[in-house]
Amino acid sequence: MVNVALGGVAAQSSLWDPLYLPSLVTDGKPDSWYLSGSCVSTLIEDDPWWRVDIGEPYDISTVVVIGRSDCCIDMLDGAEIRIGNSLENNSNNNPRCAVNTLTSDHIMNFHCNQMRGRYINVFLPGVNRRLQLCEVKVYATNHLTGGNATLNDGS
Repeated sequence: MVNVALGGVAAQSSLWDPLYLPSLVTDGKPDSWYLSGSCVSTLIEDDPWWRVDIGEPYDISTVVVIGRSDCCIDMLDGAEIRIGNSLENNSNNNPRCAVNTLTSDHIMNFHCNQMRGRYINVFLPGVNRRLQLCEVKVYATNHLTGGNATLNDGS
């Protein structure tokens, strides 16, 4: 399987710190300490989200989300993984692969059963929430319209 998030274009609903850009979440460095410079955070807001555009539709088998291990893992409780081809509502209206339930593990694997899509979102519905992520890996078994299938994150 190929991590198609590497090289994707990332965006998020807001920036807690302008030095910590959304692209850090797809840099291939799964460091889960915020101050290591590989994690991002939104402001405290309603319905925060993070998204990666992988350039074209792929069949997504698994999404791996790495949250902070230095604190705050409970902030990801209720986070939804959404996959699809629409940018409507910042892609948060795309079909849902999974919903995270409260866990003490900062590495979460979501099996998406070959959902097709170009946009992969981590969406945290609710009022006064903050989304913090350290890495998102998106594994595809194949892609639909050609492109570079040689991307590999080394794992």
